[in-house]
Amino acid sequence: MDVQPWGQPPQPHPGMRAAQTDRDRAVDVLKAAYAEGRLTAEEYSQRFDWASAAKTYGELAQLTADLPAGPLGGLPPGVPQTFFPAAPPKAPTNPMAVASLVLGVLCLPTMGLLGLPAVITGHIASRQLKQRRQEGEGLVTAALVLGWISVAGWALLALVAVFAGGH
Repeated sequence: MDVQPWGQPPQPHPGMRAAQTDRDRAVDVLKAAYAEGRLTAEEYSQRFDWASAAKTYGELAQLTADLPAGPLGGLPPGVPQTFFPAAPPKAPTNPMAVASLVLGVLCLPTMGLLGLPAVITGHIASRQLKQRRQEGEGLVTAALVLGWISVAGWALLALVAVFAGGH
């Protein structure tokens, strides 16, 4: 790239196709941000996946715009933010995770009758989260905790009934 009179290299157009080396530079910025504590493990993982699939400089710039030393060194002069591609979409929340949490919460007022369905749907949702890269891990954890507590309560009640009936 030619150097402009004021000493800064010209910035590539956001719609210009990115090369593998450009994606690698963006991933290096993400790695540094993760190592410095600027990104959580989940944020790093999502951005890494998006950087690996990025097609343009604009997409890479979006992934590193809030981090120091992005591969493009900031926005190209004179290009408003509106011309950059939209931020990568947030992963959707898994519907099964929502259902499992609803069942887990409902097992409280129903004296635990929905505990087993909460556990079953929670485990199904957990598997789906890994396969589909969706959000909802916290929902599944809460549902499983509530469901297993309910199941354990019913098991304890059954044991007490068996031993009380036997004497």
